[in-house]
Amino acid sequence: MNYLIGIDVGTSATKTVLFDEKGQVVVSATREYPLYQPSNGWAEQKPEDWRDAVLETISQVVKESKVSKEDVKGIGLSGQMHGLVMLDEKNEVIRPSIIWCDQRTGAEVEDMLSIMPRERWIEITANPPLTGWTAAKILWVKKNEPENYSRCRHILLPKDYIRFILTGNYATEVSDASGMQLLDVPGRCWSEEVLEKLDIDPAFLGKVYESCEVTGTVLAEVAERTGLSVETKVVGGAGDNAAAAVGTGVVKDGTAFTTIGTSGVVFAHSSQVTIDPKGRVHTCCCAVPGAWHVMGVTQGAGLSLKWFKDQFCGDYVEEAEKEKIDVYDIINKEVEKVEAGSGRLLYLPYLMGERTPHLDPDCRGVFFGLSAIHTRANMLRAVMEGVSYSLSDCNDILKEMGIDVEQMMACGGGGKSPVWRQMLADMYQCSVKTVAQTEGPALGVAILAGVGCGLYESVESACEALICEDKSTEPDAEKADKYKKYHQLYKKLYEDLKGSYKILAGL
Repeated sequence: MNYLIGIDVGTSATKTVLFDEKGQVVVSATREYPLYQPSNGWAEQKPEDWRDAVLETISQVVKESKVSKEDVKGIGLSGQMHGLVMLDEKNEVIRPSIIWCDQRTGAEVEDMLSIMPRERWIEITANPPLTGWTAAKILWVKKNEPENYSRCRHILLPKDYIRFILTGNYATEVSDASGMQLLDVPGRCWSEEVLEKLDIDPAFLGKVYESCEVTGTVLAEVAERTGLSVETKVVGGAGDNAAAAVGTGVVKDGTAFTTIGTSGVVFAHSSQVTIDPKGRVHTCCCAVPGAWHVMGVTQGAGLSLKWFKDQFCGDYVEEAEKEKIDVYDIINKEVEKVEAGSGRLLYLPYLMGERTPHLDPDCRGVFFGLSAIHTRANMLRAVMEGVSYSLSDCNDILKEMGIDVEQMMACGGGGKSPVWRQMLADMYQCSVKTVAQTEGPALGVAILAGVGCGLYESVESACEALICEDKSTEPDAEKADKYKKYHQLYKKLYEDLKGSYKILAGL
């Protein structure tokens, strides 16, 4: 039997999963690490924490599985997108990584727009300049930490730093590189025009591969530490959302998924380059060679529910630990007791600013309509509904662009919640399905590794063979009508508060 490893370098933890060639989980391991917020709206992590987590979890799954190292044919890498990792000439990390949800780069986005018109940015990179994306972060370091920038010799994304640790190679692949704002997305290569305009040395950037191409093999010292073979191949892999698409079988036209992790995403596959001229959703290369995807992003999706749980649900956490159950199972039961609409209570999930459809780093979270009748359960439901309204905004834009979605899959931690899936089905007014396979990004990149190693003929054929549907949630017409009215008010609230957010940011 041949085996494959999928590694997902997430925001809260790294998860490493060993699969057999039939896509079945053999062993998995997870290691958590902290997120640092030095200032309001900033978010950083230490790449060394990712490195340690990856090496520890690989060692654990190889040891626990007792699989022969020669039978582990390939490794696929997935991870949080947009993070900036800078290495010096000795390959030492220069500063903590500025990660995807960091919003410090508003001034740099304005600089980018003064360097090149917004329309040209969209033509080349398929997206307008964005605060959370890598290019603006590079400019921020160049402007605010010139001594660090002067030491920089290599710029990598989070999962590509792990590739360097495993293989010694500086490389990336098209899906993750699409989120750097440095890639010619229609052409699937670095943009000479953008790099020249931003005065970024092309030598800082690694070679760009397709997601299922082999980028190297495991270094001898890594093999010795982890129990792998030096023959184990490492493929390009994919950014977390492109990896999740493969892991849920969203690899052909007409398919899409919604994921609720720390952030939330509505993601649709497209065999053609489809770009929103208004820049409200993101077009990127996807993990299927020669294809793209369009996605809308909610910054504070699962993050909103986790924030509320951490701050106000200590007793639920204690009860879950005592009963040895998931705290979110308790939350779901409480939320189910509250009717749709949360008793005329709305929540705007802008804890970390917002991307789709507003591209506003200054907006912040809001509870609207609070009264003395509301309970914690009302607020919990409002949080889940608010995230769902935001995801519905994303889905509405895809429809407007002519992207016809025939089926919507649900994944991520929030996708496991039947309550959340029902909300999405009601707001999307379509079936929301899950797949039997639950590993998402890790399975997706393991499949890519299998293609790269020759175990599968193509990404599409591998998904067809390995992935099957599980549950299906159908919309409730009465709730759908109610949510439609609330959604209109939800959208109006942002417009009403837009100016106030700017005032608040300036205080």
